[in-house]
Amino acid sequence: MAGHRFFSKDENIMKLWEELMPIQGEDSFDDKILGRKKELKSGGKNPEKEDGVMLIRDRVSRIYYLKKFFDYPITLKLQLFKNMGLKRTIIAGFSYLKTIFVKRKENSLEDFYINRFGKALYQMFFEKYTEKLWGRHPSQISADWGAQRVKGVSISAVIKNALKGKNNKEKETSLIESFWYPKYGPGQLWETMAKRIEEMGGTIKKNCKVIGIDNIENKIKSIRYIENGEEKILYGDIFLSSMPLKDLILGMNDVPDNVQRIAKGLPYRDFITIGLLLNKLNLKNETNIKTLGNIIPDCWIYMQEPEVKMCRIQVFNNWSPYLVENADKNIWIGLEYVVSENDDLWQMNEEEFKDFAIDELVKINLISKENVLDYHVEKVKKAYPAYFDTYSEIDKVIEYVSKYDNLYCIGRNGQHRYNNMDHSMLTAIETVKNIENENKNKSDIWNVNTEKEYHEKK
Repeated sequence: MAGHRFFSKDENIMKLWEELMPIQGEDSFDDKILGRKKELKSGGKNPEKEDGVMLIRDRVSRIYYLKKFFDYPITLKLQLFKNMGLKRTIIAGFSYLKTIFVKRKENSLEDFYINRFGKALYQMFFEKYTEKLWGRHPSQISADWGAQRVKGVSISAVIKNALKGKNNKEKETSLIESFWYPKYGPGQLWETMAKRIEEMGGTIKKNCKVIGIDNIENKIKSIRYIENGEEKILYGDIFLSSMPLKDLILGMNDVPDNVQRIAKGLPYRDFITIGLLLNKLNLKNETNIKTLGNIIPDCWIYMQEPEVKMCRIQVFNNWSPYLVENADKNIWIGLEYVVSENDDLWQMNEEEFKDFAIDELVKINLISKENVLDYHVEKVKKAYPAYFDTYSEIDKVIEYVSKYDNLYCIGRNGQHRYNNMDHSMLTAIETVKNIENENKNKSDIWNVNTEKEYHEKK
């Protein structure tokens, strides 16, 4: 899962990342070959000589729809109207104008999108993709998901951004033009952090499975876990939980029936990614952006074509040329599938899934079978906490866990909230502040990334 861009509007998060891995101060492999110039960190590290370096990367993400590329998020460029055609453009324009005068009550994600883009653009760019991602129609999903992930992004925001031009410094999070990225991918940063923790005297237990939480009188006493086949108990004064909120509740003692019911019904989507090593990609680079081997410049491609099940494609060469051997000749792409555990795709073995994924790419003419040199498959359970079923009652679960003085729920799964990476880290930082200040009120931890203006203004 290489595709995590390192950008935050929180300066403390940016400082922490830079402390762990300094920013590049000299051209990287692809910058040197292509003669690209960008604003580099004064006194920063040379990625050609050192490994612990954050690269400065260009952000390019597009939507693939109607066998054409559209900017992501949508921008008001001539190419947009060419790709859509005159009829679609006129329909989309009048559809959006209608939303200016008639706003829907936002009971669902469908209402959220239509209010911001109009029904026509919603049906083109959001409806089917969202259903592919979540396995539910947007009319069945809480509007909270939109408020969580795409707040600040709308047609009105796109128009404002276009009018302000490239010098606009108050861009939405989704509209940033560059970001940091570890030389060898996100895991490199977490490995660096883990090493730092151990150097400071901390202990990290790996490959352990929590099987029970012992809670008595609003306190967590201990956790029970399996390590190397042996059941063990860990006692502690303070517990931070980033495990799925559902599993936390179901692992505790004497939880009220209603809270158990809500927790048991909290939904998740699971994730499969397959990396394919190619010697050729049929997509041509028709942009003015220089790339190694003149491949397409995208980091992510959002796959809107309804005849395939893949949600996105990553081009790892563009995240970091150091991730790919012979990056000037070969291409590593990652296909992303969001599924439900135990459905047909999840049940496939690696060979079957490889064949299925390749066939999808061939079906939409992105590759030929003979282009594939190698592959690798990864599966991740509970990758995405979802916003339907009993999610509408989650406040009762939050109220229950908040009663435990020494328990803090953090991170995406710990709060059952589809946060970005920096927001997940902020929940941990706020937790530490609370512990240091002996603050028992956990509302500031749960309120991270709920402000309506977060993505719009620094």
